[in-house]
Amino acid sequence: MSRGSEALTSARREEIIQACGKLYETMSFKEITIKEIGKETSFTRTSIYNYFETKEEIFLALLQKEYELWAEAMTAVMKKTETMSRDELAQTLSRTLTDRPRLLRLLSMNLYDMEANSRPERLAEFKVAFGASLKIVEQMLQQYAPEMDQAARQRFLYAFFPFIYGIYPYTTVSEKQKEAMEQAGISYVYQSAYDLTYRCLKKLLE
Repeated sequence: MSRGSEALTSARREEIIQACGKLYETMSFKEITIKEIGKETSFTRTSIYNYFETKEEIFLALLQKEYELWAEAMTAVMKKTETMSRDELAQTLSRTLTDRPRLLRLLSMNLYDMEANSRPERLAEFKVAFGASLKIVEQMLQQYAPEMDQAARQRFLYAFFPFIYGIYPYTTVSEKQKEAMEQAGISYVYQSAYDLTYRCLKKLLE
């Protein structure tokens, strides 16, 4: 493939991903179709199938990009800041993660469908980005909490990363959900994504 063809392929993939992300700001995963995504691009809907076989592959690429952006933010912190306390580490991780609300929404709402309906090679590309974020968080622990041994870091990672999947539903509640909780006798207490994440990280870093 020529460099020109590679550049065009990359540009069109990016345009499709950006179109999907734009729609996801105002529509649900279920509502968004390849037809709707095609309306937001500069080329025909059928051309999308040259780059993605399903809408789930497009969403998976969008989630991959979110992980990459989170990793970039954490890497930038490590380059800029040599040392920090555990509390500062909890604050930093909370901020870099909750600055990516789309990441939290995609993880909580649609990950199973995205992975189940994507080709193995697309899934592998996504897992590379996911794995990179795991490695960077571990590197932050090594740099800012050097007294933690490998076993402690592993316990942290396998508590924190599963926790991430549940942040969005606890911090984004519809009026219908609030009404249902009221009818069930459950008090709704608003929690921001940052506060919820920070409290979890503080506990994990004790």
